[in-house]
Amino acid sequence: MTAMEALSATLWSLAVPGMTPKALRAAVREKHPEASKKDIVRAAFYALIEARSPDDQTLDALHRFALAERIPGDEPPLTIGKRRKKKQRRAVETPVPETAVAA
Repeated sequence: MTAMEALSATLWSLAVPGMTPKALRAAVREKHPEASKKDIVRAAFYALIEARSPDDQTLDALHRFALAERIPGDEPPLTIGKRRKKKQRRAVETPVPETAVAA
C-alpha cells in the first residue's frame, strides 16, 4: 500500500458529516504525523476519484474538505477590478488641401 492509499484509507475512516477541515487534518496527522497538508489534500482528491462508497455523506464530507483545503490559506484571494471601457477614438478631421484654381 502506497502512502497515498494509506492516507486515503485514513481519510475514509475519519471523515464524518459536519467535520471541519481543520479537525479532519488534525485527526489524519495523529495517525500520519509525517503527512504534509499538501499530501492530505491530494489523498482526499485521490479518495474521491477512487471512491466506490455507498455512503454519500462521507463522500460529501471528503469533497468539501478537498475543495476547502486546495487553495493555500496564506495567499490573498485574487480580486478582479471593474472592467474598463474602451476609449473611443475621436474622428480627426483631415484638412482639405487647397487646390490652385486657374483663373
